[in-house]
Amino acid sequence: MSRNVGGANNHSEDKWLPKRIILVRHGESKGNTDENTYGNLPDHKIPLTAQGIEQAKQTGTLIRELLDNSSNCNWKVSIYVSPYTRTRSTLREMGRAFPKSRVIGVREECRLREQDFGNFQDAKKMEQIKEIRSKFGRFFYRFPEGESGADVYDRVSNFLESLWRDIDMKRFPHDPKEDELNLVIVSHGLAIRIFLMKWFRWTVEQFEELENPKNGEFRVMQLGEGGEYSLAIHHDDAKLKEWGLSPEMIADQKLRAEGRDVQKEERVWFDAFFHHSEDPGETSKSDEGEEAK
Repeated sequence: MSRNVGGANNHSEDKWLPKRIILVRHGESKGNTDENTYGNLPDHKIPLTAQGIEQAKQTGTLIRELLDNSSNCNWKVSIYVSPYTRTRSTLREMGRAFPKSRVIGVREECRLREQDFGNFQDAKKMEQIKEIRSKFGRFFYRFPEGESGADVYDRVSNFLESLWRDIDMKRFPHDPKEDELNLVIVSHGLAIRIFLMKWFRWTVEQFEELENPKNGEFRVMQLGEGGEYSLAIHHDDAKLKEWGLSPEMIADQKLRAEGRDVQKEERVWFDAFFHHSEDPGETSKSDEGEEAK
């Protein structure tokens, strides 16, 4: 989802936009360390491990440091969180780093929940199913009695429409003349990758190459000078490459960070779908001159 809101005519609107959208994956859960957990606990009730709690605390500290080092010391955060136990617990531990006066809102958002893998899961059967998914493709494979990545895409897309509506209707209580608004979204690995895919208009093939965020890891989308959000402002090329972004995807992030060059932008998306540089049947003016001779 590309939304260019920069420019003089939109200067007042820019002030209402979040400076950053920070996507956080929950800390380590018992399901991450023992897949048999899914056989006797509903997925949405699986708790964090002791290490997951520490990861969440550390994530909160790192985000607090990021915001404290911002050019605007009057930062505020508004938070969306998946309803699962592990995401809510992650938020609770992260929140220890945020003064109460800095948090202007928290909302539980069911559309940010984990991909549905079915109800109680048999570990051996799931191992076989995941092998099939690997061959079929993560995005389109639908788990028996569960969801496909495409299903998650649909509900995350719907959430993004609601998010923009909240922004457009100025539902985040802050003073845009003084405060710096930051949105924090605490969710799950696949949902975060789908969120980024939808926002930046990545293809299914590009999505399939993305690495899952690690437990407690966060990714920062920051508003660039041209009025678009980019991962390349806070994160360097090496980190983006580590996450599975191709050179073309990294180039696009830089364009978003620096302000768009239309010709370069067109080249980035063109190369994702085509493999030729000349238009079929088209001749350059120099070629036409040669033919006239």
